[in-house]
Amino acid sequence: MAERTGEKLLYLTDEQLRQGIEAMFFAYRGFTADPDRILQDMAYGRAHHRAIHFIKAQPGLTVNALLTILGVTKQSLNRVLRTLIEDGLVESVVGRKDRRERHLHLTDDGLALEARLSDAQRIRMRDAYRTAGPEAVAGFRQVLEAMMDPEMRAAYTRLRETKE
Repeated sequence: MAERTGEKLLYLTDEQLRQGIEAMFFAYRGFTADPDRILQDMAYGRAHHRAIHFIKAQPGLTVNALLTILGVTKQSLNRVLRTLIEDGLVESVVGRKDRRERHLHLTDDGLALEARLSDAQRIRMRDAYRTAGPEAVAGFRQVLEAMMDPEMRAAYTRLRETKE
């Protein structure tokens, strides 16, 4: 299969695509392994990790915005949030403008857990980036962004803009 990328014509075989898919599965296992070990001791899973990550990324994030980012059911998210709130990791604050809204913030304990989880992933990511080099890092990000559905790419772009 040939595809045009800028001025270059890229030839991709089914075998190359299969290898890329398999590499993605194995890389994801490695990327999630360290946080999984930390969370296992607390009887938490990846849904808890994702919620903690995005609440840290956007303090004051509403429950509805988190639902959109995570793409899970309201029932599933409520179960996760209830546990995190009961365990003192997340605080839910009633909205000032709209009292129906719930704004989410990490507590000090939540921030400490998020730091442990992120540190583990940053170490793995930093090592991989150093091994691959700057051109590969830029290419990797381009590939990931190109794989996102349009609405997820928009959410990702908005998240990055709040950081800048």
